[in-house]
Amino acid sequence: MRRSLNKMQNARLPMAGMAVAWLLVVGVVIAGCGTAPTPENQDEPLELAAAMGGDTLGYARADQVREFDFPTDYGAHPDYKTEWWYFTGNLFSDEGRRFGYEMVVFRTAMAPEDTTQTPIASDWTTRQLYMGHFSLADPETGDFHAFERFSRGGAGLAGAESPPFRIWLNDWTMASMDAFNPDELFPIRLQAQEDGVAIDLTLNAIKPIVLQGDRGWDPKGAGAGNASYYYSFTRMETTGTVTIPDGTFDITGQSWKDHEWSTSALGPDETGWDWFALQLDDGRDIMYYQLRREDGSVSPFTGGSFIEVDGSKRHLTTGEVELIVLDTWQSDVSGAEYPVRWELNIPAEDLALEISAVQPNQELNVSVRYWEGAVDISGRYGDQPASGVGYVELTGYDTQQLPQ
Repeated sequence: MRRSLNKMQNARLPMAGMAVAWLLVVGVVIAGCGTAPTPENQDEPLELAAAMGGDTLGYARADQVREFDFPTDYGAHPDYKTEWWYFTGNLFSDEGRRFGYEMVVFRTAMAPEDTTQTPIASDWTTRQLYMGHFSLADPETGDFHAFERFSRGGAGLAGAESPPFRIWLNDWTMASMDAFNPDELFPIRLQAQEDGVAIDLTLNAIKPIVLQGDRGWDPKGAGAGNASYYYSFTRMETTGTVTIPDGTFDITGQSWKDHEWSTSALGPDETGWDWFALQLDDGRDIMYYQLRREDGSVSPFTGGSFIEVDGSKRHLTTGEVELIVLDTWQSDVSGAEYPVRWELNIPAEDLALEISAVQPNQELNVSVRYWEGAVDISGRYGDQPASGVGYVELTGYDTQQLPQ
């Protein structure tokens, strides 16, 4: 049912559900629960572009701006092929320990709904399959704990619903805590545990919801429907506990939530992305993703958002952000070379930042290999110093050169 990659030496994967579908059909459908292929029992991990291919016929498409309907849109959209609920955060204890966490659940439809067939009356009948990733970075020791699990959506093993908001994959859960107001999303409780590593966190939004892209419709490439519906909560006050083999720590910190759904894939010449979720200490936030082509150049569908203290958003278009790699790290497990320190400039905001991984080894060596890690931020905003924390995701680097 699960696989542990505890204390690795060395993706949240937007649109990675195509890979999930292939893996789950092979390893989960018959048994009910399954383990993903590991580097020891498959020749190579899936390449991102190949993993994100597949038939899209019969699925709903993100082909235009839509009206969002909350709280319903906090839950699942089963007519779309791919969906994910993604949380990351930087956490601090009174003892001075620091942790970075990722918890994400992916949903993938194995087939579009067939309205011509009478459904089979069984709790096990489902078109939906789920994958979860849970990771914890511990910069004090340099340990990186990463876990992956899978389940079908039938028989109550995994699912997603709202209202009330609840996403679960066995005993990993993301759920609203307000039992008296089912339409309310916050506070949210996150619970995940594996092999002596656990989080039990309570999240409360500090800022309002952000509809990314064009009012929540976020194109990722050319062609109708090659886009996602995408919203974020970019700043959530976080309290709770972190458990590692050394003990349990009371923590406080900040988290970020993304929710996307789509039926789409990378373009034929796009092999990965660099995604940044940055929380500045002055209360401003930045979301930026840079799609990369096979030759390492930047796709014109790159974009992001600049979120002010009051939650208002300005869309960042291609070319407004300059991203320069300053340092890299090579994984002993995969051999992939990842950026781990960057310069990020937004001239229109007179903002210049340096972003550094809190530890280089934050690679998840899972079904589709990627790097997802906590970062520190320093720099300047106009003539004032800038600082903060964030999370970065890097995909496709085990098959592609660094961006130029």
